[in-house]
Amino acid sequence: MLTALADPNSVRIVVRNLVTNAIKFSGHGDSITISAVRQDNDVLISISDTGTGMTAEQQAKLFKNRVDSATGTRNESGTGMGLLFCKDLVEKSNGKIWVDSTQGEGTTFYFTIPMEDAGKLELQLN
Repeated sequence: MLTALADPNSVRIVVRNLVTNAIKFSGHGDSITISAVRQDNDVLISISDTGTGMTAEQQAKLFKNRVDSATGTRNESGTGMGLLFCKDLVEKSNGKIWVDSTQGEGTTFYFTIPMEDAGKLELQLN
């Protein structure tokens, strides 16, 4: 079990948004994986999919004040605000968020939360 110092509701919102995006940009037969590991003094959480992936240009536009929303694999729409909100919540927990993606192969979003001995959140991911 990993223990981190963060607001549990904020972490749930971030994970839910990133999983929703993974579903939105994945098709039938693709997979989504969620993991949490200790990395130095942080908990590193990742949400990976084998979906459509993104170009370097698309990745560069993420987490910016200008909102761009792409249509999902089943023509799902969005506001484009979700990743900005995730960034804000992660940074308010003194963490970082970033993405690694290859078009046609999939995407992994990562975020960190500082670890504490007596943290507010216990992450249990099986």
